[in-house]
Amino acid sequence: MPRTRMSDVPANDAPSVTRSGLGWDSHRLVAGRPLILGGVSFPDAELGLEGHSDADVLTHAIIDALLGAAGLGDIGGHFPDDDDAHKDADSLKLLGQVLGALSAERLRVVHIDATVLMERPKLAPRRDAIRDRLAQALALDRRCVNVKASTGEGMGFVGRR
Repeated sequence: MPRTRMSDVPANDAPSVTRSGLGWDSHRLVAGRPLILGGVSFPDAELGLEGHSDADVLTHAIIDALLGAAGLGDIGGHFPDDDDAHKDADSLKLLGQVLGALSAERLRVVHIDATVLMERPKLAPRRDAIRDRLAQALALDRRCVNVKASTGEGMGFVGRR
């Protein structure tokens, strides 16, 4: 679940306010779809994620965390899965639209911390690429984007892959 921090952009010397949001997303694993996390493809993955867009659960959870911190609803309200405009959409582009909405509210993202739950493939070999892509998309220093991974230790839907 990603945890995000954002701050109101202070006017003049007014103090800023820090907000936090939590996001969660999951999609069914299926054959014949790419696995994309944080804008990075996992070409060696046996299964990909089913979804209306590119099904990038990491980016979707970050979007939900940001929208929640801003009090702007959720990803489904902004990008409904029955709207063909979002069919096969690049989730990083959707994230860009959310950043625009945050900017209009005079909010800015200052830090992202996310945990991806998955058995395989291993996230570690692509972690740096994910952090780089997300940092670029969020206009943050890479040190302000943290991505961790954990497994389900064979338990629950995560443990079943």
